[in-house]
Amino acid sequence: MESKDKDHILSLKVMRLTRPSLFTGLAIGCDARDLPGEYLNADIRADIAIPQGLSNTGVGHMLLLPQSFGNIYLGETFSCCLCVHNDGSDSIREVSIKAVLQMSNQRVPLLGEDDNEMLHQLEGNGTINEVIQHEVKDIGTHILVCAVSYLSSSGDRLSFRKFFKFQVMKPLDVKTKFYNAELAHNKTQSDEVYLEAGVQNITSGPLCLEKVELEPSPYFSVTPMNKVSQESNTLVFGRMNVVNPHDTRQYLYCLKPKPEARSNPAALRQATAIGKLDIVWRTNMGDRGRLQTSQLQRMAPQYGDVRVTVERIPSVVRLEEQFEVGLSITNICERTLELHLDFLGGGGGSEWSGVSSRSLPSLQPGQSTNLSLSLVPLQTGLQTIAGVRLTDTFLKRTYNYENLAQVFITNEKSVEHESFFSAWVNQVA
Repeated sequence: MESKDKDHILSLKVMRLTRPSLFTGLAIGCDARDLPGEYLNADIRADIAIPQGLSNTGVGHMLLLPQSFGNIYLGETFSCCLCVHNDGSDSIREVSIKAVLQMSNQRVPLLGEDDNEMLHQLEGNGTINEVIQHEVKDIGTHILVCAVSYLSSSGDRLSFRKFFKFQVMKPLDVKTKFYNAELAHNKTQSDEVYLEAGVQNITSGPLCLEKVELEPSPYFSVTPMNKVSQESNTLVFGRMNVVNPHDTRQYLYCLKPKPEARSNPAALRQATAIGKLDIVWRTNMGDRGRLQTSQLQRMAPQYGDVRVTVERIPSVVRLEEQFEVGLSITNICERTLELHLDFLGGGGGSEWSGVSSRSLPSLQPGQSTNLSLSLVPLQTGLQTIAGVRLTDTFLKRTYNYENLAQVFITNEKSVEHESFFSAWVNQVA
């Protein structure tokens, strides 16, 4: 970027500071028996920019200085050099240089805006160089406003301004999906949330993703699931996670509510903010960029005013032998609940044992009550615990629970078979 003004003795040049790129040439070779003979091959061997032994690759071993302003992407650091040159032979006093970066919604001073601004004296044919840097945090049109003021040889205060416009583009496209876990590993209800994040490179060159981490909100703790194994630090994408243009990397994270959040179900139900993705990358020449998303929002699971969780259940039971299921019923609304419990028939291969209908104690807001219920298994296999109905006697609202948990029912009588099926169920879970 260059500015020339014939009315002023000072001239301003602005040059963006970027890393050089590798020289790429067009290597055209031929067979020695062709009409050109060895002329084209000899020309390739004489080219100092083409490495020896790799003449047909087109990639050289020499660096090429930037020939244009280039692309600027969100999250990168914008660096440029402001050069003020005295085109005359007389000394110029009290030279002031200011630079401001203007966006659509804000104005960021980069140089010369403080109270202790330094005034320069510029000798004839002299130059003042100033380097400014700014981490780009907004996409869209940016305008770099550079202002130069000075005291002429006649004592007059003169000034001029120049504007340089450039566009900032998105380097990555991030798409997320949330999955509210219905069941935990032990086949009981769970508060776990799984986040699937797709990170796509939408730049014109390859990027090396150095870090893609999820910073959870205060309600959750996070477990990344992007390694070969939990004991290994090796990512599934390898040590060098290079993403070519338009390619996408998929990342998976498991979020679990913290103990203090579990003790407050009403707050947990309203906690829709999951966290932020922090992404760090480098270009093919080593330029670093960083991007942090806004708070990721998920749809909270709808429990209504009542939440029912399975606190205790065996993994394997024998056919026609009664077993116990421990339930926890929590009031997550702001009023006292009067609940009535009913057992429905045909509950997934098992039948409830005991009184089929009864009222429960009153539940204050945030209060929980524990129940121990009995079932008799009537069918073998992996069966679903279902057939529980809660009725809010005040609003006449009913809650049916048809998938509370799962249990494996076997007709084997030996302990060895039971241990085998228990291990199998845990492995499947």
